Formats: sequence, structure tokens, C-alpha cells
Amino acid sequence: MAFKTEYEFELPRGYVDENGTLHKRGVMRLATAADEILPMRDQRVQQNPGYLTIILLTRVITKLGDLRAIDTRVVEKLFTADLAFLQNFYRQINEMEVPTVHTSCPKCEHEFDVEVSFLDEMAGA
Repeated sequence: MAFKTEYEFELPRGYVDENGTLHKRGVMRLATAADEILPMRDQRVQQNPGYLTIILLTRVITKLGDLRAIDTRVVEKLFTADLAFLQNFYRQINEMEVPTVHTSCPKCEHEFDVEVSFLDEMAGA
């Protein structure tokens, strides 16, 4: 199975371009460290930390309908429901999934899943 780096989405409302064309389907790629670090140098982010979301989404959305490019003007003109959807989608595809192990109690033999977090072990070290 190949490692998946791009994910398709469909906006709840959609982006309406200057010609009145509605664009709803798009593709978002996984974020890199640079995607999260480089926008911090942007003066717009330094003046308004909330603008980080706009730049970050501009960097990771690779396709939206038939648009040739996705820039900050496009993301700024999204409806708030679509912006919230994309923020949630970004978190969903980029957050690390906690692995689980199926096990059973040695005394009662009850079966259950246990989350295995390697990060917790590192914090105590």
C-alpha cells in the first residue's frame, strides 16, 4: 500500500470565482514542516496571527475546481463554513493517528484495544 500524501475534499458551500463559477471539489496535500514554519516570517502573520491559517491553506491546497492557482485572495474569499471545513480537514489529515493494540486481560480474559502512545514515554524520560 502506497503512502498517501494527497486527499480529495468537497467544500460544503464552495468558492465562487469572479465569473460566478462555483468550485467545490479540491485536493489537499499533507503539510510539511516548512508549510508551518515559513509563513511565520510573513509580515501579515506577524501583524495578525490569525492570518497563518490563510497562508497555510494556500500552501497545502493543490487543487480547487478548475482554478489555475490557489492564492491568499482565493482563501480569503471562502465562505466561513468552507474555511472551518478546511481547517478541520487539515487537522484531520495531518494529525498523527495513535496506534492501538488489541489485547486481553490475563485474569478475566476480557478483550479490548489499548492506545499506544510513544510520545508519553518520551515525555517522562
